[in-house]
Amino acid sequence: MNTVHRPRFWAGLTALIFAFCGLYLTIGGVWLLSYGDTPYYAVCGIALLATGFLAWRGRAAAFWLYTLVILGSLVWAISEAGIDFWSLVPRGDIIVVLGIWLLLPFVTRQITTSRLATLPLAGSVALAIVVVLVAFVQDPGDKAGSLPTEKIAAAGSDAPQVPDGDWHAYGRTQYGDRFSPLTQINSGNVDKLKVAWTMQTGDMPGPNDPGEATNEATPLAVDGTLYFCSLHQKLFAVDGATGKTKWTFDPHLFVDPGFQHLTCRGLTYHKSEPAALTSDGTPAPDECQERLFLPVNDGRMFAIDAKSGKACTSFGNNGEIDLRVPHMPYTTVGEYEPTSPPVVTDKVVIISGAVTDNGSIKEPSGVTRAFDLFTGKLVWVFDPSNPDPNQMPGPDHKYVPNSPNSWITSSYDANLGLIYIPTGVQTPDEWGGNRSADAERYASGVLALNAETGKLAWFYQTVHHDLWDMDLPSQMSLVDITQKDGSVIPAIYAPAKTGNIFVLDRRTGKLIVPAPEEPVPQGAAKGDHVAPTQPFSQLSLRPKPLLTGKDMWGGTVFDQLICRIAFHQLDYHGTFTPPSERGTLVYPGNLGMFEWGGLAVDPQRQVAVANPIALPFVSKLVPRGPENPLWPQKNEKGAGGETGLQHNYGAPFAVMLSPFLNPVTTKLGFPIPCKRPPWGYMAGIDLRTNKVVWQHRNGTLRDSLYNSALPVQLPPLKIGVPSLGGPLTTAGNVAFLTSTLDFYIRAYDVTTGKTLWHDRLPAGGQSTPMTYKANGKQYIVTYAGGHGSFGTKMGDYLIAYALPD
Repeated sequence: MNTVHRPRFWAGLTALIFAFCGLYLTIGGVWLLSYGDTPYYAVCGIALLATGFLAWRGRAAAFWLYTLVILGSLVWAISEAGIDFWSLVPRGDIIVVLGIWLLLPFVTRQITTSRLATLPLAGSVALAIVVVLVAFVQDPGDKAGSLPTEKIAAAGSDAPQVPDGDWHAYGRTQYGDRFSPLTQINSGNVDKLKVAWTMQTGDMPGPNDPGEATNEATPLAVDGTLYFCSLHQKLFAVDGATGKTKWTFDPHLFVDPGFQHLTCRGLTYHKSEPAALTSDGTPAPDECQERLFLPVNDGRMFAIDAKSGKACTSFGNNGEIDLRVPHMPYTTVGEYEPTSPPVVTDKVVIISGAVTDNGSIKEPSGVTRAFDLFTGKLVWVFDPSNPDPNQMPGPDHKYVPNSPNSWITSSYDANLGLIYIPTGVQTPDEWGGNRSADAERYASGVLALNAETGKLAWFYQTVHHDLWDMDLPSQMSLVDITQKDGSVIPAIYAPAKTGNIFVLDRRTGKLIVPAPEEPVPQGAAKGDHVAPTQPFSQLSLRPKPLLTGKDMWGGTVFDQLICRIAFHQLDYHGTFTPPSERGTLVYPGNLGMFEWGGLAVDPQRQVAVANPIALPFVSKLVPRGPENPLWPQKNEKGAGGETGLQHNYGAPFAVMLSPFLNPVTTKLGFPIPCKRPPWGYMAGIDLRTNKVVWQHRNGTLRDSLYNSALPVQLPPLKIGVPSLGGPLTTAGNVAFLTSTLDFYIRAYDVTTGKTLWHDRLPAGGQSTPMTYKANGKQYIVTYAGGHGSFGTKMGDYLIAYALPD
């Protein structure tokens, strides 16, 4: 085919490209400048327009002008972001590509005949590429360091109750340490781990499941047998050496799309001592010497024989208790959901539960209850909003509606006889104008109760008048800290969504690490108020500088500009900026810097490993109106999930909750966060000095929606992604994590945080791994089942790793 020569085609096309880009940046840049942000985009846009005009006119000055654009962009980018690869790339990728376009021979020939005119531009492009390559091999946000390796103490006060090769509780012990004394797998050989066996449950999402369908279970291990619960709360007993199923128990869960959660994080195990007594002092039943307690999302709790998988018939009603009736004020199935394992003592099983966030002012109570371990008889209650929180229910008294709840597992110190409950806030979460003093009294803090009676021991509040859903989201860790003088302080470490880690003496609730009250932004919505100050722990992973336009991010300079504009359109004056009708940037976001995974603590070395998240959210109050009625229409069901429009029926406002994502690329199928990465870390903490010693970005975009929507897949570069789940640490100086947005299990050197090994998972690993020993071999086990609202691939895989024989 003959090609018709168009003498000025490439110059004309170049002019059009530069005109389009320049017009975009000029208009957007002027808009951004109106908020008082950088003039760079407007100036750059005008320069691109001028470059395009000069190219169209065939002037060599186009090359000289664009050389200044690239050099100016490079200086500006470094001044804003430093030598940070992920921050430099969106500031310069399109700018450099346009420079390369100008240097293409067929373009250059139609603009100038002087080769010398192109040399400065070629040099500036080369310089920009060199700077990016230099940035690629370093990370200015990385914090290198080494945790102490000396073993200061034994494995913890309650460790003798758990054989070294077992994992008896959600956190292995009820101290919530997520630590194993096993050393067969260690930092010297962990890179040799291989899959030992894989078991599939066959329990996958169904048509009636909510969007928040998750597989978050951490198995238990007792004498070589694993026990864990699947998506629909089916209970499996599995041979730890082979992965073969021994028995299953199906609670026949009732579920519908209106549930806010479909989650089972685990079970609780208890072995009775000979001649055990009930809470009434009578002999315990002979059945079920080893029992498992299984909470299910329709509001029931089961007691199951660990040997046979049969219900313990003497417990409650033939092995089960309905936690909704007869004393809950509202009994709609799915509004009260026990999603996390209960605590057990020698006499009682103590359970709390999740209450639907932002559903209505008419919700069930978040009461914590203790039931007789053997009979299921109600022994005591603690209802936070009741003036007398220990008042037992009866014909004339039900639990208080919307009482602050606790949705994650509590911790228990048998020596002190105290249970430590992480509490949330009375719903609605983002508007608190109707909360009473009683409703605020035990909200969003550490609640210590006498495990035998339920009486208050002490309470410490981590957020006052919580309007951000900044509850304590994870099981707290109990650690006996050895002081320099040899004395021991029984401490409790409470990770908060804010990124603060509150450290208290667990005997008294007195702060060990100072947490001074500091002023916070004011300006609550109509009918509400904001606490003047909030406590800020001096042990913290929270982001200390305020976010600014410089922190906004995108894949290119174009969508980074969009994110900068979107940032300025929100209310944001730092942590604890109150929710507003305009929309508030919440950072740390509603997901929190800490989520339900908590800390993994080595009580021997007195160090901890954590996986904090750094992802802002947007909270926008929506006034009542025709499209947002005060009460639901007849027979309307809940929408499920914790993002999108949250109805808050009965309150003056609904609330729209969402991660702070690029509004343009998200609509195109590329959900890019507007805050620059990293969005997830691994961190190492010295508990004796209460200092963060090392911190490294963690995870890649390999399995993100952003990468999957691209025609060409990006390489799995370490960018630092969010994670849902928690770490495991061992005496072998290895920590494990599976909960990142990409589908990997990773092993880290506890001392330095260096990644030692990784392996691909067949689905999302939004769970906390554990370890045990069977037939003399140590195994690492994770449940790879995915997470609906987190957007990872769903699955049904229980995977065990071990060293080769």
